[in-house]
Amino acid sequence: MGTKKVKSAGRFGARYGKTIRGKVAAIEAVQRRKHKCPYCERLTVRRVAAGIWECKKCHAKFTGKAYRP
Repeated sequence: MGTKKVKSAGRFGARYGKTIRGKVAAIEAVQRRKHKCPYCERLTVRRVAAGIWECKKCHAKFTGKAYRP
């Protein structure tokens, strides 16, 4: 669920400090959104695991960076 200020990093509660939790929330927001497929050009790429991305439309599986393709 999270909170208004730190969004998905609200699961950490009061631990680690607001700045660190804000950075974690920003990274998670980028990695969980849909990205453009380099093969079919659609916004259907989702993260499977760290550095592994898959297009839900053309089923292309490829590697990229850990948090963004």
